[in-house]
Amino acid sequence: PSLERTTIPLKDGMITRNDIFQECENLIHVDLVEKALLRDTIAALLLEEWKNDMKDKIGAINQILPTAPAGYDTIIMGGKALVISMWIASVLHKIVDYKAQHLRYLNEAATTLQLALPNDIVNKNVLSFLELPLYTFEGED
Repeated sequence: PSLERTTIPLKDGMITRNDIFQECENLIHVDLVEKALLRDTIAALLLEEWKNDMKDKIGAINQILPTAPAGYDTIIMGGKALVISMWIASVLHKIVDYKAQHLRYLNEAATTLQLALPNDIVNKNVLSFLELPLYTFEGED
């Protein structure tokens, strides 16, 4: 098979069979269905460190995939599928964790600001600029 690129949802358990990419040694690039939503969420995170970490984590699959074994038989099976599954779980875990930390910082800031400013000013003019996009990633409460 000559599959070089695929687009998949950012959903844990999406790849259910280890042999799904068997013999697809040309598979070297994965795109995410939620690419734009993920990009918007990352851009809204408070810390540059988080943004850079997420960009690195998302891009890592396209660095790892070219050298992952495609698998040709039952002995060496599932290399690319396993790598993609682990990558999806890792990206989901990180974005959910960073969103939770972002919301904790936002709530702390709101509490502090509400001591000094009227609630309507804080809610309408400050917090609205720090909110994350309303998309919920798998694994969030």
